[in-house]
Amino acid sequence: MIDAYEDPGTPDSRGGWAYLAWLVRCQPWRALAGAVLASVWMVLMAVAPYLLSKAVDDGLEPGDTAALAGWTAALFAVGAFNAWVSIMRHRTMTRVRMDGYFRTTKVVVGHTLRLGAALPRQVGAAEVVTIGVSDVHTIAGALTVIGPGVGSVVVYVFVAGLLLSVSPLLAAVVLLGMPVVAMLVGPLMSRLQGTETEYRERQGVLTARIGDLAGGLRVLNGLGGKELFAASFDRDSQRLRAQGYRVGAVTSWMQALGVGLPTLFLAVVTWLAARLAAQGDMTVGELVSVYGYVAVLIGPVAFLVDMGYQLSRGVVAARRVVRLLRLEPAPDTGTGTGTGTGTGVADAPVEPSVLHDPVSGVRVAPGRLTALVGARHTEVTAVVDRLGRYGPTDATWGGVRLDAVPLDQVRDRILVADNEADLFAGSLREVVGGRRAPSPADVGRAVRAAAADDIVQGLPEGLESPVTAQGRSLSGGQRQRVRLVRALLADPGTLLAVEPTSALDAHTEAAVAQRLRAARTGRTTVVTTTSPLLLAQADTVHYLVDGKVTATGHHHELLEREPGYRSLVARDTDDTDDTDRLGADPDPGDDAGGDKGADSDTDTGAGAGAGAGAEEVVR
Repeated sequence: MIDAYEDPGTPDSRGGWAYLAWLVRCQPWRALAGAVLASVWMVLMAVAPYLLSKAVDDGLEPGDTAALAGWTAALFAVGAFNAWVSIMRHRTMTRVRMDGYFRTTKVVVGHTLRLGAALPRQVGAAEVVTIGVSDVHTIAGALTVIGPGVGSVVVYVFVAGLLLSVSPLLAAVVLLGMPVVAMLVGPLMSRLQGTETEYRERQGVLTARIGDLAGGLRVLNGLGGKELFAASFDRDSQRLRAQGYRVGAVTSWMQALGVGLPTLFLAVVTWLAARLAAQGDMTVGELVSVYGYVAVLIGPVAFLVDMGYQLSRGVVAARRVVRLLRLEPAPDTGTGTGTGTGTGVADAPVEPSVLHDPVSGVRVAPGRLTALVGARHTEVTAVVDRLGRYGPTDATWGGVRLDAVPLDQVRDRILVADNEADLFAGSLREVVGGRRAPSPADVGRAVRAAAADDIVQGLPEGLESPVTAQGRSLSGGQRQRVRLVRALLADPGTLLAVEPTSALDAHTEAAVAQRLRAARTGRTTVVTTTSPLLLAQADTVHYLVDGKVTATGHHHELLEREPGYRSLVARDTDDTDDTDRLGADPDPGDDAGGDKGADSDTDTGAGAGAGAGAEEVVR
């Protein structure tokens, strides 16, 4: 079975059938062993009626005790050996299915990581969740065709050969049964694929609605749109249920045929064999063997019908996986992908250089703390997206177009730290360290700079304490400070921080503002904020209206000469006065929690590109 750290290989993404075949080719010897063991298992089940007929004809009917004992012993030995074969077959097929399950999971996870920030732009989270939760199980189940599927065909031909030696008529009836099964099940398989595909599509839409509902319930309540959204969700649920009924109708017919067809075979062949025995054309032992052969065929025929059912669902699931695997991130090798005309590939500036966004007029001087202020959060974060190169951009870096610089160089030196970036499960040290292994001294300095000392001290095992996925075991302000610690540990040449203190109380926010400035001395830092506590520490403040810079200067200067700026930050004027009274380095340790609210950090956030990219770089 595939190892957790083993390369899953390159999947065949030409289609659903091709992907299933690739899963089989990845484990050829195991697949061959499963097919052989399943074939031997079913053939030995068919051998049992033959041995039973010999015991009747050679031992029981003439009264030969020795012959009866010999055939009985042979029947017992075959049964015992077949029990062992059955165990090995089951173990092998379990490994085949688990290999397919884990290999598909690794392929999907690896590809989503390669897509990075392009993933949410091309496919919804609900689609990825449905693939990871449901489709991988369905694909693994479809691999049963390797074992019972192959074995069913082998034993079907084997039994037909045995019946040929007894009665050509019975052999012909059994052999004609396979085309009958194909004629009855084939159209149902095609119909099942169509209804199953539509059901999966509707399921993905509904899952996306659930995610939207969970993430925006408070906003919906505030806008009075909860009832409208609930009505839409109810309609989608009804459609999904109706489609589920259609899938269930086709499935019920296939399952009914899986039970009914073998029973019909048993009845027809038994009736013909009884007539032949009554006419003296076969012995009693042969009649018993014919009954046993047909009884044995009940399993293989049922397996064949179930194989068709599993394959139909497996192909649908595999097509969804293939559709995801065909997605590719936008090619970005530094060739000018902005709205202007690119000038070819260029290396990043060697020295810290000016970042300039001509769309907004924002100019970021190297080695300084720059703040971006705007009434509309989306307009400000759009500037960050362009400066961080998460989408088309005309921004320049030291006079060089940013989109002409190879992306790996941009990501290595410019970090967008979104306040809603993902937090993975693990110890707090692993969460803030990411793929790096920072020294204890570096971690301590970053924790201090983000005013996160109380978080470390409050956890039972300090930095070794486990943190759940997305930091759900932490409050909103704690999550925000943990993200800031992670960004500071990355130590990029240019840090673009989106609302780094929006979920903190004034006391803790003042500490973070002063310590952030000290920690980033000599390095370029850009923050988006409307907090006067953080604005007071900035070297330069850009005030944006409708996405354009309308005023630039120091925080106090803008307060005096820009009424719009003053009204935007006036809600925190009292906090500004408090900052002067707190002193040079206020200690947040005495604060009750340092948070404005447990989930207040979910009310703001950068665009999808900046959010995904921040996690990609920090990780």
